[in-house]
Amino acid sequence: MTVLRRRDLPPLLRAIHDPPARLFLRGNSDAALLAQPAVAIVGARACSPYGAQVARMLGRELAAAGVVIVSGLARGIDREAHRGALETDGHTVAVLGCGIDRDYPAAHATLAQSICRRSLLASEYEPGVEPAPWRFPARNRIIAGLCVATIVVEARERSGALITADFALEEGREVFAVPGEITSALSAGANALLRLGATPLTSAADVLESLGIESTAARPAADHPLLDLLPATADELVRKTGLAVGEVIAALAELDVAGLAAEGDGIYRRLA
Repeated sequence: MTVLRRRDLPPLLRAIHDPPARLFLRGNSDAALLAQPAVAIVGARACSPYGAQVARMLGRELAAAGVVIVSGLARGIDREAHRGALETDGHTVAVLGCGIDRDYPAAHATLAQSICRRSLLASEYEPGVEPAPWRFPARNRIIAGLCVATIVVEARERSGALITADFALEEGREVFAVPGEITSALSAGANALLRLGATPLTSAADVLESLGIESTAARPAADHPLLDLLPATADELVRKTGLAVGEVIAALAELDVAGLAAEGDGIYRRLA
């Protein structure tokens, strides 16, 4: 375990209004990882399959381009962002709302161990501190503070992800939001951010461009084989292609983000 005093914090985190007095680190990476270009990916715990696939895709593509993915190890969007980053040779940092010796939630102990083997877990709370509801909004300032930008994938109107976005905005950091269906409560928070001036996110390339990093990830081709089967529901595509549900949902998410297909009433349609 490593302990950083306030004077030793990475510059971006040290510059926030209320930096932590200490930051405890656990993992096999050096503390210098925290000073590398980083982006937060946050959102709903009870996210949709679409939101989960978008978060995982963004985590994977941004980490592959050399961006450190920061999130909170929570269920839903956080988990998928970490998992996406771990599918590459890149790095991801999980900021905890409990003592640095705890893997919370317990269901994510294996994920936490995977992050430790390559990257870092971070917390302002010393070993032995139990998770408490008020600690999680407080830790969100650290998630935003470590990053040059924050991405909100899915968020309800009172989501904790919006607290992270507010911290980022207060510090003059860029906030991206993934547009969602206007009829979905899961999209209400992200769509509200867009109304307030957040940058719409249509692909990982949008983020990389803002960071001055050239994207190496290929966008889905306009002749993607699934496009020829539209309009169709996800279930119909699974039956027609023989692919696993997760593969079909992932492909549809990438086509949606790339602006090649869109979903309405459960039916995916090709866009011109």
